[in-house]
Amino acid sequence: MLLQARQDGLLRRPRFRPRRRIEPVTSPEPSTIRSVALPSEHGGWSLTLEPVVLGLLVDPSWAGVFIGVATLLAFLTRTPLKIALVDRHRRRTLDRTRIAGRVAAVEGAVLVAVATLAAVLAEDVSFLWPLLIAAPLVAIELWYDIRSRSRRLIPELAGTVGVASVAAAIVLAAGSPDRLAAGLWCVAAARAIAAVAFVRVQLRRSKAQPHNLWLSDGFQLLAVAAVGIGWQLDAISTAGVIAVAALALVHAVLVRRPVPAVPTLGAQQVVLGLAVVLTAGLGAIAP
Repeated sequence: MLLQARQDGLLRRPRFRPRRRIEPVTSPEPSTIRSVALPSEHGGWSLTLEPVVLGLLVDPSWAGVFIGVATLLAFLTRTPLKIALVDRHRRRTLDRTRIAGRVAAVEGAVLVAVATLAAVLAEDVSFLWPLLIAAPLVAIELWYDIRSRSRRLIPELAGTVGVASVAAAIVLAAGSPDRLAAGLWCVAAARAIAAVAFVRVQLRRSKAQPHNLWLSDGFQLLAVAAVGIGWQLDAISTAGVIAVAALALVHAVLVRRPVPAVPTLGAQQVVLGLAVVLTAGLGAIAP
């Protein structure tokens, strides 16, 4: 009877539909966030903070502190912004693109808030002039960033000289004279271009790539000439000139010696940069 019912189609096996697998909602991995949020240029930290320390050493103020914080935020924002713009330039949207966009938006909002607070606390809005003058240099660096050419010499020089303007902005925000501000910008820029050229040659030497020692030597001479002109115009102290000249001499010697490991090379630059900042800063405020 049961067999007959099956034959008549009265009894059918129940159809079981496989359950749809529900993918768990996961948050971005910490490693992914770090890769889009933290700069990979280790030397950039030092070259970004040196003008901040120089300006605050010469004429500290709360406005200067917030300008320094805004400078650091701008340095951090550059990494996710660069990733988002590069992917957009290549007409692609990846997971990292969305993460970078969010990180850049958050950091950019905080940057605007901090910069606004600095403007409110500043004694004079003249501190904006160095930043406006440096804006085209930063734009050049960003143009190369979008095209994944940020490792070339031109964007590195443009970016570091642009960031050096922060030293001038900090002292102007505290009410210092224009000549002093211009001198500090010159010292910070001279230190930066000397370091960039030297490190580029050292990295190429460490990889056994074609290099020219005169590239480093030429920029050392340019740095010394720049601060020398500033000294003639009474914008830079004698101590500032001596500091940059000593830096150039050390670079000229080290570039002809065996190349140390990259971490050692970075540590050398941190020490040399701090020495230039302290010497030039103390010389600027000396009676």
